[in-house]
Amino acid sequence: MLIGKREQSKHSSSNKRRQAEVNCRKKDMVSLLFLLIPFSLYCFLPCAAEATMYRCISRSGSMVYTNVRNSGKCTTLSLRRNSASKRFSLPPIRNSHAYDSLIRTAASRYRVDTTLIKAIIHVESGFNHKAVSSKGAKGLMQLMPQTSRELKVYNPFDPRQNIDGGTRYFRKMMDSFNGDISLSLAAYNAGPALVKRIGRVPAIPETRNYVRKVLKIYRMYKNQ
Repeated sequence: MLIGKREQSKHSSSNKRRQAEVNCRKKDMVSLLFLLIPFSLYCFLPCAAEATMYRCISRSGSMVYTNVRNSGKCTTLSLRRNSASKRFSLPPIRNSHAYDSLIRTAASRYRVDTTLIKAIIHVESGFNHKAVSSKGAKGLMQLMPQTSRELKVYNPFDPRQNIDGGTRYFRKMMDSFNGDISLSLAAYNAGPALVKRIGRVPAIPETRNYVRKVLKIYRMYKNQ
């Protein structure tokens, strides 16, 4: 009888040890999940946000490309990730190839990357040659009236004149900033005087977003 009680006691102790080990493993798994969930969210959310752009129509009727939905008249443009190439692919945009010949001619004349001029037009007007911004910028490359006069662009809604004038103006920015594309884009958007004075991309949300979007679309066109 005494031997039976000892065996029963040993068996009970063994069960308790096994149960304790199982409980420890469960606690370890729960702790691991609590570590992985925030990390997974951290990795996923930026990618999801980065992959969405909107094409919005302003009150003046101009088309604006942005990563923030700023009005009710916005269309989502998803930048789909190509699993084979690990690059973002550009969704088709109406008239995106309509001005390729004019862009190539102007880019060659003023020694600017054709794809870069196309990216600027993409962001500025969405290839709408009749686009007018709330500030009065007109046409494919959104030339301001004063800039159009200086460039002798008499009809900013004419694609040939607008692309030629806008590309010539951007070449001027490139020469002023020693070929630095980011500074040249900032100057195209915010004006060369400000960029020259501070020597960097201004801390203006619109300008910083503009530079970022043009460079991003420039890379996507390059990778197509």
